[in-house]
Amino acid sequence: MLVNFQDLPETSRVWIYQCNRSFSDVENIEISQKISEFLNTWTAHGADLKAGFEIKYKRFIVIALDQNLQTATGCSIDASVHFIQTLEQEYSVDLMDKMNVSYKQGDFVAYKPLKDFKTMAKNRAVSKKTIVFNNLVQNKAEYLEHWEVPAEESWHSRFF
Repeated sequence: MLVNFQDLPETSRVWIYQCNRSFSDVENIEISQKISEFLNTWTAHGADLKAGFEIKYKRFIVIALDQNLQTATGCSIDASVHFIQTLEQEYSVDLMDKMNVSYKQGDFVAYKPLKDFKTMAKNRAVSKKTIVFNNLVQNKAEYLEHWEVPAEESWHSRFF
């Protein structure tokens, strides 16, 4: 059951999928429609899952699930991963590779392989103050407070 992302409790579980490029305006609309359709039919053992989403910076798909009513099961998580893989194929994008880093350069969101980010940190092309996206956050509260943070406040800090 699709609900407004903002209406979900802060305890809601989140999954963040970062894209290797920005979505076009048309893709953003299409992808939003497809996610809405998926979440409207997303279930766990036949029970509706109360979930919402947002697309941030035309690059990050953030799905949140209110687990107070019904928790995600292995099958429901598999269904969501399959859905994301379908988006990857349809739009020729990479959404599942966790070995890449997104960070801000002014108003622009850059995307680099982890090894390149490490080299940039070593060469001081990025700093501890560089805003990074910590896609390892577990719930909506963490997402709201600790997703977009200086590298020194994230797992990225080990590279400095």
